[in-house]
Amino acid sequence: MLQEVDVGPRSFDDYRAIIGEAAVEEIRALADPLRGLRILQINATPYGGGVSELLRSIVPLERSLGLVVDWQIITGDDAFFSVTKAIHNGLQGASVPLTHDQRQQYLATSQTNARQLEGAYDVVVVHDPQPAALLSLHGKGETRWIWRCHIDTGSPHRDTWEFLRPFLATYDAAVFTMPDFVPKDLPIERRAIISPAIDPLSPKNMPIDDAFVSAVLGWLGLDLSVPLVTQVSRFDPWKDPLGVIAAYRLAREAVPSLQLALVGSMALDDPEGWDVYHQIESASREDPFIHVFTNLTGVGNLEVNAFQRRSAVVVQKSVREGFGLVISEALWKGTAVVAGRAGGIPLQMAGTGGFLVDTVEDCATRLVELLRDRELAQKMGDSGREHVRRHFLLPRLIADELRLLGAVMGNRPPAMRAWEHDVSVGLRDVVCGMPLHRTDESPTVEHDGVTYVFCSPSCRRRFLRNTALYADALTRH
Repeated sequence: MLQEVDVGPRSFDDYRAIIGEAAVEEIRALADPLRGLRILQINATPYGGGVSELLRSIVPLERSLGLVVDWQIITGDDAFFSVTKAIHNGLQGASVPLTHDQRQQYLATSQTNARQLEGAYDVVVVHDPQPAALLSLHGKGETRWIWRCHIDTGSPHRDTWEFLRPFLATYDAAVFTMPDFVPKDLPIERRAIISPAIDPLSPKNMPIDDAFVSAVLGWLGLDLSVPLVTQVSRFDPWKDPLGVIAAYRLAREAVPSLQLALVGSMALDDPEGWDVYHQIESASREDPFIHVFTNLTGVGNLEVNAFQRRSAVVVQKSVREGFGLVISEALWKGTAVVAGRAGGIPLQMAGTGGFLVDTVEDCATRLVELLRDRELAQKMGDSGREHVRRHFLLPRLIADELRLLGAVMGNRPPAMRAWEHDVSVGLRDVVCGMPLHRTDESPTVEHDGVTYVFCSPSCRRRFLRNTALYADALTRH
């Protein structure tokens, strides 16, 4: 079985104060016809990137709406993830032809993961290129498959795209963050454009007070008496961290007390990150006012929250970008942004929230302008927060996904609606959906007069951890 990612329970009702009663009820109405739908989300890592952050919020919230959602990750060694990083870069336009050995590595590891894919699901959502081959190697059956692409594949390197494209041919739908990201010869007929969003109640974005912010950043060694600019991103050449350092040094000529924080995340599926990290270390070693932090040195989501709130300006000098949700994260906290004109960044700023730039010099000029004119920075931050509230909060994303799920399912009822937990009609495990052959050793649970039988102690434990979810999905249909 693929590795499962555990998430804690959440309630959609917690968002009423943020989006209003009417919006919450509208989303519940979208979810009601899908109650009991079995969904599997598959990606490459449980932490360290935007996809994993989204899933950590989406999975429990969709469960709270009555959907039965699992989250699993593929596995692979460094060689495999080096290949998938090359594929990622090639899909974004980098000239990185894949060797024969790299193609074989991708196929072999994908085959191993496909053999580990178990369970009966109505819908499987596959995120990005790392697990994209699972459908063709595993087989489709009656399940609907969706490929969710979070990166800019609008102008992919031809060699990379020709390798990946055949694996996508039998998907039922594809999701992109912007129309410009859709490849011209995508072999998937049903396409949806769904912008990502931030979770305003996650540790990275929830309200925290100034005293907590000061305590966190002071503990990390920041001088809170002088201005701070911050870039938060993976350590990735597309994020141009060396360009950020160059812009900071130009800006420091006008603002001598300025300090820079580069806050990066290291992910399981990104071995290239260490190369970039070492480049940053080399470029900043002689400058005591540049601070470099990672999730591997104790800087997690709460610390990022503090950095984004306390920074005078947040920088995101991407030269190529999937969407760049760090923009919405910063703006939600009322912090002005200077960002590269790439990917979904202009959509999030939309003439508000800060400045778009194209060069190191432009970046430095705009940094100095916002550092000197704090009234302008505050005005931009406030307008940016309102723009994010209207367009880039998680409930809107969940509503979009519910509409897509309804469209993909059509009039075909979820598999669980046809299940009867009774030997006479064919017993199934309500957790994983697998057919069962009950024996005296089969794990069971008695709940509300019903005997639930499971394929394994693991599924029994999952049922006991979230009895209401699985029992409700069964009894309603």
